[in-house]
Amino acid sequence: MTMQRATVVAVPTWRSAASAYLNLVKPHVTVLLLGTTLAAMVVAAGGFPSFGLVLSTLVGGSMAAGSANAINCYWDRDIDVLMSRTRNRALPAHRVSDSQALYFGLGLGVGSFIILFLFVNLLSAVLAVAAIGFYVGVYTMWLKRTTPQNIVIGGAAGAVPVLVGWAAVTNSVSLTSVWMFLIIFLWTPPHFWALSLLLKKDYARASIPMLPVVAGERETYRQIILYTLLLLAASLMLFAIQAMGYLYLVGAVLLGAGLLIPAILLAQHKSLKYARVMFWFSNYYLAILFAVMVVDRVLR
Repeated sequence: MTMQRATVVAVPTWRSAASAYLNLVKPHVTVLLLGTTLAAMVVAAGGFPSFGLVLSTLVGGSMAAGSANAINCYWDRDIDVLMSRTRNRALPAHRVSDSQALYFGLGLGVGSFIILFLFVNLLSAVLAVAAIGFYVGVYTMWLKRTTPQNIVIGGAAGAVPVLVGWAAVTNSVSLTSVWMFLIIFLWTPPHFWALSLLLKKDYARASIPMLPVVAGERETYRQIILYTLLLLAASLMLFAIQAMGYLYLVGAVLLGAGLLIPAILLAQHKSLKYARVMFWFSNYYLAILFAVMVVDRVLR
């Protein structure tokens, strides 16, 4: 008598499905973007705006960021499966189908525009959708696979949320918001180049022309120091134009020095240990710097 083993097909539960879709929007990235958005709103208002305005802006902003990230996952699914850092994402792991990820991303983008347009203002809605278009069309589909300057130019998309936050409060874009934008823009290269040093083999395997792969580690060290110095200078401009006070000045100098030290040590010792320190501290740098902006503005 022959016994046949039954084949059990796993049916995704609502929790696993929700986890897969949450993975598509990259919440760890979105949280930092929302933090800078909220900080920009507080600085623009000179205090905390109304709860309704904050809620609408952050919901619309999170949907815009989620849209860009989900479509990015859809487009990069062929290279994500080659990299150890990304091969367990929802699409390479086949927890979500390609079409589901694409429609989900597009739906979030449409939803973000509707929410921002109806409950905030048209300018913030246009800026959010422009950021999605730039991140997907310019960075993901073009720059990422063609030039080592991918993260430099593409970093503009991640800096737009401060403009969205500012526009939500003032229905305009000012010089202060532009300098806040530039801080995030200049922060992006040293942050991601430190990561690319840690994942150099992954990027090479996926044929992504990140700076360490194309120009070598020595040039990457030099560029990290250069952009860190530019970032420090840009952060001080908010004090120079009198948008921030002495509390912010002290915080910006200390944080900038704290970021510059591992950058210099990385170039001197050529150790991945300092690349790891640079990458992780840069996350805290941006979050704390924008928190100091909020405290400085509220106290003044």
